[in-house]
Amino acid sequence: MKQALLFKKLGGKKVQCNLCAFNCILNEGDIGVCKVRKNIQGELYSLNYDKIAAFNADPIEKKPLYHFLPSSTSFSIATMGCNFKCQFCQNYTLSQIQDENSIMGENISPEDIVKTALKTGSKSIAYTYSEPTIFFELMYETAKLAKENNLKNVMVTNGYMSKEALEMISPYLDGANVDLKAFSDIFYKKYCKASLEPVLETIKRMKDNGIWVELTTLVIEDLNTDEEEMKKIISFILNLDKNIPWHVSRFFPVYKLNNFPITDTKTIFNFLETGKKMGLNYLYGGNISTDDWNNTYCPNCKSILIERNGYHTKIKNLSNGKCSSCGYVIAGIWK
Repeated sequence: MKQALLFKKLGGKKVQCNLCAFNCILNEGDIGVCKVRKNIQGELYSLNYDKIAAFNADPIEKKPLYHFLPSSTSFSIATMGCNFKCQFCQNYTLSQIQDENSIMGENISPEDIVKTALKTGSKSIAYTYSEPTIFFELMYETAKLAKENNLKNVMVTNGYMSKEALEMISPYLDGANVDLKAFSDIFYKKYCKASLEPVLETIKRMKDNGIWVELTTLVIEDLNTDEEEMKKIISFILNLDKNIPWHVSRFFPVYKLNNFPITDTKTIFNFLETGKKMGLNYLYGGNISTDDWNNTYCPNCKSILIERNGYHTKIKNLSNGKCSSCGYVIAGIWK
């Protein structure tokens, strides 16, 4: 166990967790929505701090981050637990736990995480697989050490962290892929047991704090395939920055939605084309075997800058963050 960083005492051994937008108020002995934070005698503790449940050296493109040190390796870690209850979670065996007795993992220190990342030749550490917000103390301590060792830090997140948590991690966080699951509060409430607005606020704050942001939307037939709703997502991105990469991913049946159909590729292509027509510069198809929507093209001269085939990446016409053909500056983190 590790004492939590972000909570306040309310008196009578009651506490409020200030880590995410749920702001759980917990009596003595209670655990939060995430199932990994507990009030013990009027103090809040992280139950998963020293329990690494998954780690691997992944291609950065797997996060997915396409404009962040392309073709590099990111040492990826996770603990168990999540503050969402997504019915379509692909990592539900890791994220969805029943109680504190279900928390499994290896005791690996932040120092050992950084040492292993360096040994693998990774350029960054990714906090991913489950929801990194709920292992905040581990992420925070590891991220500080990573910076001292010239490693970058990235999150793959649902975007439900509190303003206080984001402000605390921001000096050490270089990039993030945020799941923007829909543009409907009804969808978030029904299928994730959460709300839309805190996610939008996190995305805005990340941009304001200078963190490189990419967004992913998993498209599920009949649940978030309304064209007007997708246009709202595109408009939201455009209002922030037309250079934010948007990954539109194909759904495959899993977890509690295992009776739903695989998303038609035509649906994915339609949304990507709509995003292109509306003015987004960088659009990518996820879970689709096609080169056209996996490559990065220069918005100015249309040259192929980065060619991708699965997780195999080839940098072709990109030099020092600029198109080699016309000199156009390409948004991203390139070194």
